[in-house]
Amino acid sequence: MASWKPSFENLNPLSSKSARERRAADVIAADRAGVRMTHREALSVRVPGSSANLGPGFDVLGMAVSVHAEIGVVDSDDRDADQGEVPMSIVEGRHPALVAFRAVGGRGDIWVRGSIPSGRGLGFSGAMRVGGVALGLAERAGVIGGELQAFILEHRHAILNHSSGLEGHGDNAAASLFGGVVACVESGGEFAATSLPLSRGVVSEAHIVVWVPHEQTATSESRATLDSHVLRVDAVYNIARVAQLVVALGSGDRHDLASAFDDRLHQDQRLKRVPMTARALETMKQSGAAACWLSGSGPTAAALVFVENLVSVEQSLAEDGLSQAGRSMRLTIDLAGLQAAR
Repeated sequence: MASWKPSFENLNPLSSKSARERRAADVIAADRAGVRMTHREALSVRVPGSSANLGPGFDVLGMAVSVHAEIGVVDSDDRDADQGEVPMSIVEGRHPALVAFRAVGGRGDIWVRGSIPSGRGLGFSGAMRVGGVALGLAERAGVIGGELQAFILEHRHAILNHSSGLEGHGDNAAASLFGGVVACVESGGEFAATSLPLSRGVVSEAHIVVWVPHEQTATSESRATLDSHVLRVDAVYNIARVAQLVVALGSGDRHDLASAFDDRLHQDQRLKRVPMTARALETMKQSGAAACWLSGSGPTAAALVFVENLVSVEQSLAEDGLSQAGRSMRLTIDLAGLQAAR
């Protein structure tokens, strides 16, 4: 793994002085109009979770999915504000969002709320780091709420590098940042991401059904189960499946999709530790899923399911053993990625 440290050379921030002046002017104008400004109008983001690897694309491929978190910079208004249906939590200690926020120069505290489960293979830490980095860089540059979306778009490369460096790999972070399905590679400590084309059928007719077990899996522990060396024939097999997967997602060819998510490098070894996940994958495959894979390092099972088979797949996951050991969720591919919260 390449060593990583924060670098701000390519940030090109907005003028902090002018940003502070604009913020002061906004506060004065709001006060005169009788409007109470909150940090929801200032610095907060909405970021999707992700499913990484997608079978053969180990540490390279990632898919953003429609389970989200909101992250924001804390001010005095936030401590007294109406929490809404999903309360915000001011995070402390080694929370990945706070660590990322402060690693790039953010000062103060941040709050988080959302529904991305932690330790389940749905990109919780990657999403938290992407959001924390974006907020930290924006605060450091003196950005205010109305400028945040433009700042995110302009500084995606910096956000990707900082968050992926903290994460140790870029597949989850890139998916949460860019949305859609991405390939992320690292060279010399720099990360680069490419968005993969998706067919209209995959986007509009398919859902991502996930079975999320109650138990958690630590990525570090899951990686420790993997062999340090692989056979050439298995490496070639995965390279071929990644190529097939890229083409199948772009064409929507269901026959090609069925085997494009197959893997020989990591899934079988990881599934030995989570037999209920292996059972969920087989259940979804047998009940009509177009393709199935272990989400990230697990233990979540994921499947690409076209509309006509949704009911069958979801009913199959409702059987006693699986329903008692976890829960199923019907998601979609999130195409937006990281956004300034509105």
